[in-house]
Order: sequence, then C-alpha cells, then structure tokens
Amino acid sequence: MSYLSQDQIQQFHRDGFLLIENFISKEEAGALLNRSRQLLDNFDIEEHPKTKFTTTDDDHVGDDYFLTSGDKIRYFLEEDAVDENGQLNRPKQSAVNKIGHALHELDPSFRRVTLENDRLRQLVRDLKFHRDPVALQSMVITKQPEIGGAVGEHNDSTFLYTDPPSALGFWIALQECTATNGALSFLPGSHLTAPITKRFVRLPGGGTGFEPLPVSGDASPPVGNFVLQTCQPGDLVLIHGSVLHKSERNTSEKTRFAYTFHMIESSPHARYDDKNWLQPTDEMPFSKVLPH
Repeated sequence: MSYLSQDQIQQFHRDGFLLIENFISKEEAGALLNRSRQLLDNFDIEEHPKTKFTTTDDDHVGDDYFLTSGDKIRYFLEEDAVDENGQLNRPKQSAVNKIGHALHELDPSFRRVTLENDRLRQLVRDLKFHRDPVALQSMVITKQPEIGGAVGEHNDSTFLYTDPPSALGFWIALQECTATNGALSFLPGSHLTAPITKRFVRLPGGGTGFEPLPVSGDASPPVGNFVLQTCQPGDLVLIHGSVLHKSERNTSEKTRFAYTFHMIESSPHARYDDKNWLQPTDEMPFSKVLPH
C-alpha cells in the first residue's frame, strides 16, 4: 500500500517541500513533547559546557562538544539565555535551543518514530528520493518563548553535504507552529534553481567553517516569495536538501517544539567524506532506514 499519492510526490518535486498532515497522531506528538520536556528536566547544566547554538556564517558553533555529539544526546543553548558572565539568565528548561544529535538511536521514543516506523518506510519507498537511505542526525528544536532565535535562509545540503547532494529533512511539529512562534518558511522551487555554493566543514586547525563549492552555469539568486508553512501537532514537513527555507524569531509567549531528522544517500550511491562536521563512529554508524 502506498502512503504518498502521486499528486503529493509531484508537489514535493515541484516545490521542494511537502506538508503531510497527521503523519503521527496528536497523542504521539504529545508523548514526544512530554519526552522532550523530561530530557530538559534531566539536563544537568553543571555537567555540560554552556555551548550556544549559532547559525551565522561568521560565528557558527564548532567546539568539541558540538563536533562529538553525533553519537550522543547533548544540549545547546539559545544565545540570549547566557549572560556576559557565562551564566544562565533563566531556568535551564527555557534556555535550550536544541537537543541532538543521536535521539533517533539512543532514545526509544524518538527511535520508534524514526527507525521503527512502517509509515516512514513506506513514505521513503514511495518518494524514491534515495536508493538506500541512512539517518545521520536528529534533533528536538525548542524555539523558546521570546528568545527563540531566527534561523536565516539556508538549505540543508550545505550542512549535510554529499556528492551528489542527497540530504532530505523530516520535520515533525510537536506543538502548533504559527507566524508568531517561528513556523518554517520556504521559497518554492528554489531547489531547482539555487545551486549548493558552499559546504559546512571541520577546519584543519579546529572548529568549523564554510568551504566554497564550484558552481557551473547561472548562480544568480532565485526569485520569488517565501511561503509560511504553519503546522499542527503531528504534521510532517518533508524538506528537500536544496530548497531554501528559514524561520523567524519566536516573539510569542509559547514554545515551538519540533522533532527533526535527516537522511542521506549511502555509499556507493553518494559520497560522504571526513570534511563534514558530523562523523559516524565504529560504535554508531549511520542508521539504515529500510530493512534489507
């Protein structure tokens, strides 16, 4: 039985993103939201460096705590939650920007949605975006009230680069996502016209940065207007790795929790190299999505 209709598949390939309502039930979304809050309650701030998550080109997070988080569950703070003395200026539950990056492997609640989900497997088969996909990272993004920072215009293949590009994002709303609490916005069709011009890499001397990529043909920026994609708890947004998207600052008094994970094509169909910030380990290689 197919999960996606042909109209949905065509819409995804045309626009570069697709809303799938009620991909998980509101009860399942509520359970993941409660589990996320448990993780925040159990977060021992004294055992973790106060790593702030930033997304600007000039100041992107790149310390060892971040670079070695691919096989762990770690916590990254909002920029505005830490004062000039390096101390939290609010409760820890309201200070975290995101939790990552191995929830899909290490936490049973998130594993069930990501790697033990027949609906997801059928969706992947229907979409035919990958031949042998692997899941390589997962996150709970909290978008805290009033300080939840804006995420600027970007595409995911810049940060999860393969040759050829193959990143595919799965973004599940755990709460209502609106214009005031930072719902995603997309530039429809930009995956067809906007080339991948750079990639996010580990720098030889430590930390992270961006490496330019050769671009053939016309590299002029795509034109058009961003479209706001509001969501209800349990809705899934599929995100093509090349589509431009962003989210605005959360100016409301409500959180905007979402669970997101990414897949890429596995070798030999696509090459994932040691320049990428996220690296598999012997103990935790990237997770196969489809059974063989």
